[in-house]
Amino acid sequence: MVSGGTYGTEDIVHGAGYGRAILILLLTPLLWSLPTAFMIGELSSALPHEGGYYAWVRCAMGNFWGFQEAWLSLVASIFDMAIYPTLFVAYLTRMFPWFQQGNRGWWVALAVVIACAILNIAGVKVVSLTSLWLFFALSAPFVAIVILAPFKIGALANAVTKPTTSTVDILGGLLICMWNYMGWDNASTIATEVEKPQRTYPRAMLAAVVIVALSYVLPFAALWITGLTPTAWETGSWADIAGLLGGPLLRIGVVLGGIISAFGMFNALVMSYSRLPLAMAQDGMLPGIFGKLQKKSRAPWVAIIALAIGWAMCLGLGFARLVTLDILLYGFSLLLEFVALAVLRFREPDLPRPFRVPGGLFGAIAIGIPPMLLLVFSIIRSEHEQVWNMSSFAFGMILIAAGFVTYFVNHALKPHGWTPAEQKPEPAA
Repeated sequence: MVSGGTYGTEDIVHGAGYGRAILILLLTPLLWSLPTAFMIGELSSALPHEGGYYAWVRCAMGNFWGFQEAWLSLVASIFDMAIYPTLFVAYLTRMFPWFQQGNRGWWVALAVVIACAILNIAGVKVVSLTSLWLFFALSAPFVAIVILAPFKIGALANAVTKPTTSTVDILGGLLICMWNYMGWDNASTIATEVEKPQRTYPRAMLAAVVIVALSYVLPFAALWITGLTPTAWETGSWADIAGLLGGPLLRIGVVLGGIISAFGMFNALVMSYSRLPLAMAQDGMLPGIFGKLQKKSRAPWVAIIALAIGWAMCLGLGFARLVTLDILLYGFSLLLEFVALAVLRFREPDLPRPFRVPGGLFGAIAIGIPPMLLLVFSIIRSEHEQVWNMSSFAFGMILIAAGFVTYFVNHALKPHGWTPAEQKPEPAA
């Protein structure tokens, strides 16, 4: 499942309307997801190093930019992870409005963070969302929506829906769409594991894009023909709209799917994101305490606790604002990765690459242009959104500048550069 799956896509329609929302959902993976998957497919096959993204940038452009890549990825992950407990609460309150009162929703989101941190530190295995049966179970309510909608053509044109509070515009809808198409980098690591990767990998990625895009587009297209107004949509409203189509059982199915999806994605990503501060500590970029592993589970418990504190601090920012900051910071880290791809093609043309982006050096440069053009929209949107009495863009620039300061402090404390640990204990899988 990519990011939130179909859950969390509602504000795209609210901001753009049905027609433009569907167009955005069809074009975004071609301009955003596929270039990213191809870029990471080549870099991961050429440099299968521990540390992933920052190791590639460090190899291509040196310690300074390698550190900035690690910093940007780490900070972006803080906002990205806070999105899932926020979605959990958004769907929970559709069944239990009591949680909307006061700070109750915030406490529920905090409980999700604490529970998943404890589960991962203790090494408790929870069913992964990569399980095929669970994917179909979470998708089942939307299959029902697609089937039922043709029987209610125009029937929801005058439907009374819950008043929405969403202020998302078309740019905000685009950013939410970009977030919902993040996660392709996880699939890119298979580029070295398939036969004839130069031919098989692009075809597999295109097929995956088609499947994911259809899972987003078909439910929206189905609701479009019912006449339901776009202003009825906001984060979590799939539940209420499903109730209008299929009654309380379908509504409950969407709510359960939404909270299971949010909890499952968050829990699965805890260990994944905790590997970054672990790898940075092992390479001397962070204090060694972040490299401590729990004796039995082998989980990086200090890194998980530190990250959980960061996730908890961001829970009150709201879904749309979290997405804006996530895309802004993630986009700059992605920029460094695309530059690393082109630099390595130029400096090390003979480096073995089981999979390489088609088109030679020109292709390696051109493939980064569409994602970076989309990043411009993130910058524009962030200038009109407030975080702690400043624009999201200004806040993001402060976080980026902090990476520069942190590097020079690190360099002052370690003038001889990073000293990787002699032995790197294996973390939990």
